[in-house]
Amino acid sequence: MKDPIQAIPLENLAIAFLPVAVVVVVLYRWSIGGRTPLYAVARMLVQLLLIGYVLAFIFETDNSLVVLSVLTGMLLIASWIALRPLKEKHFSKALGAIGLGGVTTLVLITRGVMDFEPWYDPQKMIPLAGMIFAASMNAVSLAGERFYAEADRSVPYDEARRTALSAALIPITNTLFAVGLVSLPGMMTGQILSGVDPLIAARYQIMVMCMLFGSSGISAACYLAWVRNTDRDGQAL
Repeated sequence: MKDPIQAIPLENLAIAFLPVAVVVVVLYRWSIGGRTPLYAVARMLVQLLLIGYVLAFIFETDNSLVVLSVLTGMLLIASWIALRPLKEKHFSKALGAIGLGGVTTLVLITRGVMDFEPWYDPQKMIPLAGMIFAASMNAVSLAGERFYAEADRSVPYDEARRTALSAALIPITNTLFAVGLVSLPGMMTGQILSGVDPLIAARYQIMVMCMLFGSSGISAACYLAWVRNTDRDGQAL
């Protein structure tokens, strides 16, 4: 067994922010503005520092209600964030789409593929739910943004839906093409660095890629189906 992953010194971690700084400078030089990316990076720092303490508590709990409460909170937040770039704020539709695509996939993976005990094991349930809900959230955002852009050009619903779903699946589809050739995804890389057999790590990554593609596609398709009869002011057509 190889040595466990070493802790990254803070001064070394600071180096990781150099590419971030370059992007922000480019945004300002091109008059795009870097306030939103800077705010996002700042939020990322605070959120990850805080979540480290929160997860320490959650991972030690033996209460299924605590885990379910965390999952519910994650689902609500993902639905709210998914609507951030959209002018049409259909929260219930986003929540339903992410819930159907994400929760269904989560149950399938945790009970059908991994089948760990107890079923609410927070050390497994929370990270998996985070990956699944995030994938569904991004897919809903991309699908909604493209769909409303097509609708603004008076494109027929069926064509707008088809274009929007294709656009929403571009990131995960590109990842499927690139995995193993261009990139080694996070879970697989982490396991290999921890000394896990690469063949075992590959099985886990296959599971992850399937669950991300499935949850993304289902959530985006549900959202696009449910916004069909809604105009820009949220009134039924």
